[in-house]
Amino acid sequence: MAAGLGVTGLVAMLVASSPAAREVILGNRLVFYVLLFAQLGLVLAFNRVAVRASTGVVAATFFAYAALTGTTLSVIFLVYTSASIASVFFITAGAFAGLSAVGLVTKRDLSAVGRFAIFALIGLIIASLVNLFLASSGFQFLISVVGVLIFAALTAYDTQKLKNIFASGDVHANMPLVGALMLYLDFINMFLFLLQLFGRRRD
Repeated sequence: MAAGLGVTGLVAMLVASSPAAREVILGNRLVFYVLLFAQLGLVLAFNRVAVRASTGVVAATFFAYAALTGTTLSVIFLVYTSASIASVFFITAGAFAGLSAVGLVTKRDLSAVGRFAIFALIGLIIASLVNLFLASSGFQFLISVVGVLIFAALTAYDTQKLKNIFASGDVHANMPLVGALMLYLDFINMFLFLLQLFGRRRD
């Protein structure tokens, strides 16, 4: 997961710092949307690939997804200051570590929390789509707060879920990469919602 985040951050910085890359990727809506759909396609296909393919192929798919995410996320360097991106990243890292530790050590079954968070996430996606048309800053603030809470809950739940899976011993060879992607997605989404709340925009 950490390696995937490193790839994402490096690619995002490289794209944001290259005028030519910005022009091709961020200056062309068609290219940007194609990359977004490719990103969605990769993550949806990942679990199916993970069960059938070799570890090398699954690892390549994971890092390709991380690089593609970095490409689309490079836009945040044009919207927010580098200092605020860095500070929110470290806030996210600290929160993620604490929540993951809760998932590891708690004896309480977090399945109900996870199910609620997943249903809440569906509602959040619908609300985000609605706000594309409303363009309400107040509604967006509420969405960001709820988003942080949802992915905080999912971080603890997914960590406990992975702990239980590995404890059972009923795992396939690529399960560590599946787990890495689960936690990667929790981290990235929590970071983006926190950035919307606390990021300082460029003038």
